[in-house]
Amino acid sequence: MNDIDQAKQELREKVWRRLIDGGGAPADSYGKIPGFYGAEGTAEQLAGQDFWQRAATVKANPDWAQLPVRVRALKDGKLLYMAVPRMASLEPFYLLDPKNLGLPPEEAAEKKGAAQVARRLGVEDMRPIDLVVCGSVAVNRSGARIGKGAGYSDLEVALLIEAGLVTDQTVIVAPVHQLQVVDEDIPETEHDFSVDYIVTPDEVIPCANRRRPSGLVWNDLTAEKIAAIPALAARAEQG
Repeated sequence: MNDIDQAKQELREKVWRRLIDGGGAPADSYGKIPGFYGAEGTAEQLAGQDFWQRAATVKANPDWAQLPVRVRALKDGKLLYMAVPRMASLEPFYLLDPKNLGLPPEEAAEKKGAAQVARRLGVEDMRPIDLVVCGSVAVNRSGARIGKGAGYSDLEVALLIEAGLVTDQTVIVAPVHQLQVVDEDIPETEHDFSVDYIVTPDEVIPCANRRRPSGLVWNDLTAEKIAAIPALAARAEQG
């Protein structure tokens, strides 16, 4: 583990402890994108924002913490792209169309429900994304963020940037508990992206230091990681 990875892991551990000890999330949240208490409040905060109301297409991660936001997107008539867990498919995104769900939004937006009713798509079959909702362990007010360390959010966004689906017009948000908002610097590498807004149950924090990769950073990917993600393995074979 290099110095940057070590610093990120130490910050994750600090935030997980603070969040659990402070009553912000269940005790089993350690090591995960935490399913924090008050997540429904982040959906309400988001729904009141102009950038949410303008968005027709939303891409969200499949974690429990973002379930209320995914449900709200469907109820508000937005086309929802949801990452297949661990990107374990050659077509790594689910498509949930509020006009044709087959299940109530509360069920369709869960991982189990999406697996039952959603179409799986590759980036070549997706529409441009207006809003990205990313799960995070910690985020600071400049917009720098860290996930749980698996790197899936970075890879999903990089794929969408390369496909021209995430652009400078796309808004990226991190719905989190207030205890996940840190004052510390978060080290960033070439493949990291920042968020435009932090959304907590109590406030929306605009972040000024936008950072986005130009696409996939192949030098940061191990052979094992590429082999484990079918969409990356296919691209590696082509290129």
